[in-house]
Amino acid sequence: MSGEKVNSLVDLARIAGVSPGTVSRALSDTGMISQATRARIKALAREHDFRPNPLARNLRTKRTGAIGVVLPLGHEANQHVSDPFFMTLLGHLADRLTDRGYDLLLSRVIPHNDRWLSDIIDSGRVDGVLVIGQSNQAHVLDAVAARYRPMVVWGAGMSGHTHCTVGSDNVMGGRIAARRLVDTGCRKITFLGDSSAPEFGQRLDGVQTVLAASGIAPATALPVHLTPETAHEIILAYLLGDDIPDGIIAASDIIAMSALRALSERGIAVPEQVQVVGYDDIFVAEHTTPPLTTIRQNLALGAELMVDMLFKRLAGEETASVAMPPELIVRGSTRG
Repeated sequence: MSGEKVNSLVDLARIAGVSPGTVSRALSDTGMISQATRARIKALAREHDFRPNPLARNLRTKRTGAIGVVLPLGHEANQHVSDPFFMTLLGHLADRLTDRGYDLLLSRVIPHNDRWLSDIIDSGRVDGVLVIGQSNQAHVLDAVAARYRPMVVWGAGMSGHTHCTVGSDNVMGGRIAARRLVDTGCRKITFLGDSSAPEFGQRLDGVQTVLAASGIAPATALPVHLTPETAHEIILAYLLGDDIPDGIIAASDIIAMSALRALSERGIAVPEQVQVVGYDDIFVAEHTTPPLTTIRQNLALGAELMVDMLFKRLAGEETASVAMPPELIVRGSTRG
Protein backbone atom coordinates (compact mmCIF):
# COMPACT_ATOMS: atom_id res chain seq x y z
CA MET A 1 0.00 0.00 0.00
CA SER A 2 1.26 3.49 -0.81
CA GLY A 3 2.38 5.55 2.18
CA GLU A 4 0.60 8.69 0.99
CA LYS A 5 -2.42 9.49 3.15
CA VAL A 6 -5.77 9.88 1.37
CA ASN A 7 -8.49 11.48 3.48
CA SER A 8 -10.83 12.92 0.87
CA LEU A 9 -12.04 12.83 -2.70
CA VAL A 10 -9.74 15.81 -3.36
CA ASP A 11 -6.68 13.83 -2.19
CA LEU A 12 -7.60 10.86 -4.38
CA ALA A 13 -8.36 13.13 -7.36
CA ARG A 14 -4.86 14.71 -7.06
CA ILE A 15 -3.20 11.30 -7.12
CA ALA A 16 -5.36 10.13 -10.04
CA GLY A 17 -4.84 13.35 -11.99
CA VAL A 18 -8.57 13.95 -12.44
CA SER A 19 -11.22 16.20 -10.91
CA PRO A 20 -12.95 15.37 -7.59
CA GLY A 21 -16.21 15.12 -9.55
CA THR A 22 -14.74 12.39 -11.74
CA VAL A 23 -13.60 10.49 -8.64
CA SER A 24 -17.07 10.81 -7.11
CA ARG A 25 -18.76 9.51 -10.25
CA ALA A 26 -16.29 6.64 -10.57
CA LEU A 27 -16.75 5.44 -7.00
CA SER A 28 -20.55 5.76 -7.15
CA ASP A 29 -20.78 4.10 -10.61
CA THR A 30 -22.61 7.11 -12.06
CA GLY A 31 -21.95 9.53 -14.89
CA MET A 32 -20.19 9.29 -18.24
CA ILE A 33 -16.73 7.95 -17.45
CA SER A 34 -14.70 5.43 -19.42
CA GLN A 35 -14.44 1.97 -17.93
CA ALA A 36 -10.65 2.29 -17.87
CA THR A 37 -10.77 5.51 -15.84
CA ARG A 38 -13.40 4.09 -13.50
CA ALA A 39 -11.32 0.94 -12.90
CA ARG A 40 -8.11 2.95 -12.33
CA ILE A 41 -9.75 5.23 -9.74
CA LYS A 42 -11.30 2.28 -7.90
CA ALA A 43 -7.93 0.53 -7.85
CA LEU A 44 -6.29 3.66 -6.37
CA ALA A 45 -9.05 3.88 -3.75
CA ARG A 46 -8.36 0.27 -2.73
CA GLU A 47 -4.61 0.86 -2.72
CA HIS A 48 -4.98 3.80 -0.35
CA ASP A 49 -7.78 2.16 1.69
CA PHE A 50 -10.08 5.08 0.90
CA ARG A 51 -13.80 4.78 1.61
CA PRO A 52 -16.12 7.69 0.76
CA ASN A 53 -18.02 9.24 3.67
CA PRO A 54 -21.65 8.11 3.24
CA LEU A 55 -22.99 11.08 5.18
CA ALA A 56 -21.18 13.52 2.92
CA ARG A 57 -22.39 11.65 -0.14
CA ASN A 58 -25.97 11.78 1.14
CA LEU A 59 -25.71 15.52 1.68
CA ARG A 60 -24.56 15.95 -1.92
CA THR A 61 -27.15 13.64 -3.46
CA LYS A 62 -29.94 14.57 -1.03
CA ARG A 63 -30.51 10.85 -0.50
CA THR A 64 -30.35 8.89 2.77
CA GLY A 65 -30.21 5.39 1.32
CA ALA A 66 -33.07 4.34 3.61
CA ILE A 67 -36.77 3.67 3.12
CA GLY A 68 -39.14 4.00 6.06
CA VAL A 69 -41.49 1.08 6.68
CA VAL A 70 -44.25 2.18 9.02
CA LEU A 71 -46.86 0.13 10.91
CA PRO A 72 -49.62 2.44 12.22
CA LEU A 73 -51.63 0.72 14.95
CA GLY A 74 -54.51 3.08 15.51
CA HIS A 75 -57.27 0.53 16.13
CA GLU A 76 -55.07 -2.38 17.28
CA ALA A 77 -52.58 -0.78 19.68
CA ASN A 78 -51.67 -4.15 21.22
CA GLN A 79 -50.76 -5.84 17.95
CA HIS A 80 -47.13 -6.93 17.73
CA VAL A 81 -44.57 -6.61 14.95
CA SER A 82 -43.96 -10.34 15.52
CA ASP A 83 -47.40 -11.07 14.04
CA PRO A 84 -46.69 -13.65 11.27
CA PHE A 85 -48.44 -11.52 8.63
CA PHE A 86 -46.27 -8.50 9.43
CA MET A 87 -43.11 -10.59 9.57
CA THR A 88 -43.81 -12.21 6.21
CA LEU A 89 -44.53 -8.93 4.43
CA LEU A 90 -41.59 -7.19 6.16
CA GLY A 91 -39.24 -9.96 5.03
CA HIS A 92 -40.30 -9.60 1.41
CA LEU A 93 -40.01 -5.80 1.57
CA ALA A 94 -36.55 -5.99 3.13
CA ASP A 95 -35.38 -8.35 0.38
CA ARG A 96 -36.67 -6.11 -2.40
CA LEU A 97 -35.16 -2.96 -0.84
CA THR A 98 -31.81 -4.70 -0.37
CA ASP A 99 -31.90 -5.66 -4.04
CA ARG A 100 -31.98 -1.92 -4.79
CA GLY A 101 -29.20 -1.05 -2.39
CA TYR A 102 -31.47 0.52 0.25
CA ASP A 103 -31.80 0.00 3.99
CA LEU A 104 -35.13 -0.43 5.78
CA LEU A 105 -35.98 1.83 8.73
CA LEU A 106 -38.87 0.27 10.69
CA SER A 107 -41.30 2.29 12.82
CA ARG A 108 -44.21 0.87 14.82
CA VAL A 109 -46.49 3.81 15.55
CA ILE A 110 -49.44 4.16 17.91
CA PRO A 111 -50.90 7.45 16.67
CA HIS A 112 -51.66 10.02 19.35
CA ASN A 113 -52.15 12.88 16.89
CA ASP A 114 -52.27 13.50 13.15
CA ARG A 115 -48.56 14.43 12.92
CA TRP A 116 -47.12 10.92 13.28
CA LEU A 117 -46.49 10.35 9.57
CA SER A 118 -45.37 13.91 8.84
CA ASP A 119 -42.83 13.62 11.66
CA ILE A 120 -41.31 10.56 9.94
CA ILE A 121 -41.14 11.94 6.40
CA ASP A 122 -39.93 15.40 7.55
CA SER A 123 -37.16 13.93 9.71
CA GLY A 124 -34.74 13.73 6.77
CA ARG A 125 -33.94 10.13 7.65
CA VAL A 126 -35.73 8.40 4.75
CA ASP A 127 -36.08 8.82 0.98
CA GLY A 128 -39.57 7.35 0.85
CA VAL A 129 -42.16 5.54 2.96
CA LEU A 130 -43.96 2.20 2.76
CA VAL A 131 -46.95 1.98 5.12
CA ILE A 132 -48.31 -1.41 6.17
CA GLY A 133 -52.03 -1.07 6.78
CA GLN A 134 -54.30 1.94 7.02
CA SER A 135 -55.75 1.13 10.44
CA ASN A 136 -58.08 4.07 11.20
CA GLN A 137 -55.58 6.55 9.76
CA ALA A 138 -56.74 6.90 6.13
CA HIS A 139 -57.31 10.64 6.65
CA VAL A 140 -53.68 11.09 7.72
CA LEU A 141 -52.43 9.10 4.73
CA ASP A 142 -54.50 11.26 2.37
CA ALA A 143 -53.23 14.49 3.92
CA VAL A 144 -49.60 13.39 3.53
CA ALA A 145 -50.14 12.01 0.02
CA ALA A 146 -51.34 15.45 -1.10
CA ARG A 147 -47.85 16.91 -0.51
CA TYR A 148 -45.51 13.91 -0.47
CA ARG A 149 -45.21 11.63 -3.51
CA PRO A 150 -42.84 8.77 -2.54
CA MET A 151 -45.33 6.82 -0.39
CA VAL A 152 -47.10 3.52 -1.07
CA VAL A 153 -49.53 1.88 1.35
CA TRP A 154 -50.35 -1.80 1.82
CA GLY A 155 -54.09 -1.85 2.28
CA ALA A 156 -57.53 -1.43 0.81
CA GLY A 157 -58.28 0.79 -2.15
CA MET A 158 -61.12 3.01 -0.94
CA SER A 159 -63.42 5.27 -2.89
CA GLY A 160 -62.78 8.94 -2.14
CA HIS A 161 -59.25 8.38 -0.79
CA THR A 162 -56.17 9.48 -2.69
CA HIS A 163 -53.17 7.63 -1.22
CA CYS A 164 -51.63 4.94 -3.45
CA THR A 165 -52.33 1.38 -2.28
CA VAL A 166 -51.32 -2.20 -3.01
CA GLY A 167 -53.34 -5.08 -1.59
CA SER A 168 -55.68 -7.89 -2.47
CA ASP A 169 -59.23 -7.40 -3.72
CA ASN A 170 -60.79 -7.74 -0.28
CA VAL A 171 -64.40 -7.73 -1.45
CA MET A 172 -63.62 -10.55 -3.87
CA GLY A 173 -61.81 -12.42 -1.11
CA GLY A 174 -64.85 -12.17 1.14
CA ARG A 175 -67.07 -13.39 -1.68
CA ILE A 176 -64.80 -16.38 -2.37
CA ALA A 177 -64.76 -17.35 1.31
CA ALA A 178 -68.54 -17.10 1.62
CA ARG A 179 -69.13 -19.01 -1.61
CA ARG A 180 -66.96 -21.85 -0.31
CA LEU A 181 -69.02 -22.17 2.86
CA VAL A 182 -72.38 -21.82 1.12
CA ASP A 183 -71.45 -24.43 -1.50
CA THR A 184 -70.46 -26.89 1.24
CA GLY A 185 -73.74 -26.51 3.11
CA CYS A 186 -73.27 -23.73 5.65
CA ARG A 187 -76.35 -21.64 6.42
CA LYS A 188 -75.43 -19.89 9.67
CA ILE A 189 -72.18 -17.97 9.21
CA THR A 190 -70.18 -15.78 11.58
CA PHE A 191 -67.53 -13.26 10.50
CA LEU A 192 -64.69 -12.74 12.97
CA GLY A 193 -62.82 -9.43 12.74
CA ASP A 194 -63.04 -5.73 13.47
CA SER A 195 -64.87 -4.42 10.39
CA SER A 196 -63.89 -0.81 11.23
CA ALA A 197 -60.49 -1.65 9.68
CA PRO A 198 -60.84 -0.94 5.93
CA GLU A 199 -59.56 -4.31 4.69
CA PHE A 200 -61.68 -6.28 7.14
CA GLY A 201 -64.74 -4.17 6.38
CA GLN A 202 -64.41 -4.89 2.67
CA ARG A 203 -64.07 -8.62 3.34
CA LEU A 204 -67.26 -8.55 5.39
CA ASP A 205 -69.03 -6.66 2.57
CA GLY A 206 -68.06 -9.44 0.16
CA VAL A 207 -69.37 -12.08 2.55
CA GLN A 208 -72.71 -10.35 3.01
CA THR A 209 -73.15 -9.89 -0.75
CA VAL A 210 -72.89 -13.63 -1.37
CA LEU A 211 -75.18 -14.52 1.53
CA ALA A 212 -77.83 -12.07 0.35
CA ALA A 213 -77.67 -13.43 -3.20
CA SER A 214 -78.02 -16.97 -1.81
CA GLY A 215 -81.07 -16.14 0.31
CA ILE A 216 -79.15 -16.75 3.54
CA ALA A 217 -79.33 -14.56 6.64
CA PRO A 218 -76.50 -12.01 6.97
CA ALA A 219 -73.40 -13.17 8.77
CA THR A 220 -73.11 -12.35 12.44
CA ALA A 221 -70.17 -9.93 12.74
CA LEU A 222 -68.09 -10.45 15.87
CA PRO A 223 -65.50 -7.63 16.37
CA VAL A 224 -62.53 -9.81 17.24
CA HIS A 225 -59.14 -8.21 17.87
CA LEU A 226 -55.94 -9.36 16.21
CA THR A 227 -53.85 -10.41 19.20
CA PRO A 228 -54.24 -14.20 19.58
CA GLU A 229 -54.91 -14.08 23.33
CA THR A 230 -57.69 -11.51 23.05
CA ALA A 231 -59.18 -13.15 19.98
CA HIS A 232 -59.27 -16.52 21.71
CA GLU A 233 -61.03 -15.10 24.77
CA ILE A 234 -63.70 -13.35 22.68
CA ILE A 235 -64.36 -16.38 20.45
CA LEU A 236 -64.46 -18.81 23.36
CA ALA A 237 -67.01 -16.65 25.18
CA TYR A 238 -69.09 -16.45 21.98
CA LEU A 239 -69.04 -20.24 21.57
CA LEU A 240 -70.32 -20.70 25.12
CA GLY A 241 -73.68 -19.36 23.93
CA ASP A 242 -76.45 -21.28 22.23
CA ASP A 243 -76.20 -19.67 18.80
CA ILE A 244 -73.31 -21.73 17.39
CA PRO A 245 -72.62 -21.12 13.67
CA ASP A 246 -71.96 -23.86 11.16
CA GLY A 247 -69.45 -21.71 9.29
CA ILE A 248 -66.82 -19.18 10.37
CA ILE A 249 -65.01 -16.71 8.14
CA ALA A 250 -62.08 -15.06 9.89
CA ALA A 251 -60.65 -11.76 8.70
CA SER A 252 -57.11 -13.12 9.18
CA ASP A 253 -55.41 -16.48 9.65
CA ILE A 254 -54.35 -15.47 13.17
CA ILE A 255 -58.01 -14.98 14.11
CA ALA A 256 -58.91 -18.25 12.37
CA MET A 257 -56.29 -20.09 14.42
CA SER A 258 -57.75 -18.64 17.61
CA ALA A 259 -61.15 -19.90 16.43
CA LEU A 260 -59.78 -23.42 15.81
CA ARG A 261 -58.35 -23.45 19.33
CA ALA A 262 -61.61 -22.25 20.90
CA LEU A 263 -63.69 -24.75 18.91
CA SER A 264 -61.41 -27.59 20.04
CA GLU A 265 -61.72 -26.51 23.68
CA ARG A 266 -65.51 -26.50 23.33
CA GLY A 267 -65.46 -30.00 21.83
CA ILE A 268 -66.84 -28.78 18.48
CA ALA A 269 -65.49 -30.77 15.53
CA VAL A 270 -63.96 -28.99 12.53
CA PRO A 271 -65.07 -29.32 9.78
CA GLU A 272 -67.85 -31.78 10.68
CA GLN A 273 -69.81 -29.34 12.86
CA VAL A 274 -68.25 -25.98 12.01
CA GLN A 275 -66.23 -25.09 8.93
CA VAL A 276 -63.55 -22.39 9.14
CA VAL A 277 -61.99 -20.17 6.46
CA GLY A 278 -59.11 -17.79 7.20
CA TYR A 279 -57.50 -14.98 5.20
CA ASP A 280 -53.83 -14.35 4.21
CA ASP A 281 -52.33 -17.88 3.92
CA ILE A 282 -49.43 -17.15 6.25
CA PHE A 283 -46.77 -19.86 6.45
CA VAL A 284 -48.27 -21.61 9.51
CA ALA A 285 -51.78 -21.94 8.03
CA GLU A 286 -51.11 -25.39 6.61
CA HIS A 287 -49.77 -26.63 9.96
CA THR A 288 -52.88 -26.04 12.10
CA THR A 289 -55.17 -28.86 13.24
CA PRO A 290 -56.93 -29.34 10.92
CA PRO A 291 -54.96 -27.48 8.22
CA LEU A 292 -56.62 -24.15 7.50
CA THR A 293 -58.63 -23.39 4.38
CA THR A 294 -57.85 -19.75 3.63
CA ILE A 295 -57.83 -16.91 1.13
CA ARG A 296 -54.30 -16.34 -0.11
CA GLN A 297 -52.83 -12.89 -0.59
CA ASN A 298 -49.66 -13.01 -2.67
CA LEU A 299 -47.42 -11.13 -0.23
CA ALA A 300 -44.25 -11.69 -2.26
CA LEU A 301 -45.83 -10.09 -5.33
CA GLY A 302 -47.38 -7.38 -3.17
CA ALA A 303 -44.00 -6.42 -1.70
CA GLU A 304 -42.43 -6.38 -5.16
CA LEU A 305 -45.19 -4.10 -6.45
CA MET A 306 -44.93 -1.77 -3.46
CA VAL A 307 -41.18 -1.30 -3.86
CA ASP A 308 -41.37 -0.94 -7.64
CA MET A 309 -44.14 1.65 -7.36
CA LEU A 310 -42.28 3.54 -4.64
CA PHE A 311 -39.17 3.92 -6.78
CA LYS A 312 -41.26 5.02 -9.74
CA ARG A 313 -42.74 7.71 -7.53
CA LEU A 314 -39.25 8.68 -6.34
CA ALA A 315 -38.41 9.20 -10.01
CA GLY A 316 -41.40 11.50 -10.46
CA GLU A 317 -43.76 9.01 -12.12
CA GLU A 318 -47.40 8.53 -11.20
CA THR A 319 -48.66 5.12 -10.09
CA ALA A 320 -52.20 3.80 -9.75
CA SER A 321 -53.40 1.64 -6.87
CA VAL A 322 -53.33 -2.12 -7.39
CA ALA A 323 -55.79 -4.74 -6.10
CA MET A 324 -54.40 -8.24 -6.62
CA PRO A 325 -56.82 -11.15 -7.14
CA PRO A 326 -57.05 -13.41 -4.06
CA GLU A 327 -56.98 -17.20 -4.29
CA LEU A 328 -58.88 -19.88 -2.37
CA ILE A 329 -56.57 -22.47 -0.76
CA VAL A 330 -58.62 -25.50 0.29
CA ARG A 331 -57.41 -27.55 3.27
CA GLY A 332 -58.97 -29.60 6.02
CA SER A 333 -60.95 -26.95 7.92
CA THR A 334 -63.75 -27.05 5.30
CA ARG A 335 -65.62 -30.00 3.83
CA GLY A 336 -65.61 -31.21 0.26
